[in-house]
Amino acid sequence: MQQMIKPRQLALLTLYLTLLVGGWYVGMALIELAQIEIRPSNEPQVHLMILTTVVVFAIASALPFVPGAEIGLALMLVFGSRMALLVYLAMVTALLISYTAGRLVPLAVTAATFRFLGLTKAQALVERFQGLPPRERIALTLQSTPKRFVPFLVRHRYLALALLFNLPGNSLAGGGGGIALSAGMSRLFNFPAYLMTVLVAVAPVPAIFALVT
Repeated sequence: MQQMIKPRQLALLTLYLTLLVGGWYVGMALIELAQIEIRPSNEPQVHLMILTTVVVFAIASALPFVPGAEIGLALMLVFGSRMALLVYLAMVTALLISYTAGRLVPLAVTAATFRFLGLTKAQALVERFQGLPPRERIALTLQSTPKRFVPFLVRHRYLALALLFNLPGNSLAGGGGGIALSAGMSRLFNFPAYLMTVLVAVAPVPAIFALVT
């Protein structure tokens, strides 16, 4: 007999699907906002629209489950290569905002979240993080996780993070904003190295678009 879905699991699945659909709705609404006919007579309005769109794009992309990369590509397709640099800067800003927000979340809150989700091992690991310096947290993570894949990902976490940012459909894993938020909450990524990772990881698509269009 198949095991029935527990009420908590059903609630979490509903919340996940709601966030996923909500993120895509925000993305589509932002793309719709950018649809404006460009004419010489409305150039000031176009410039204001571009500025407004970029600011809204940066704020929206910092939110979990918003498909920031896809929205950025759509904006570049709408406005052309002149949008590439603005999309790049907005996406970098968004990922820094999310990361900083994650760093501000107390570890006790993270542990409580894992407890609510039923992830007892992750809860215990986070609770042991409290009071430990970054190096000891990394060592503890390597000791406490399955030996096959996780230690490799932890040792090469910045490369893994860069790949995850560029993974198509990463909105299923929380999008760029959700991934950056998790990176901050984990306390395993120091800011200078994270910043360099973001600067490099976000660059390829805007750079290619600016060069070929």
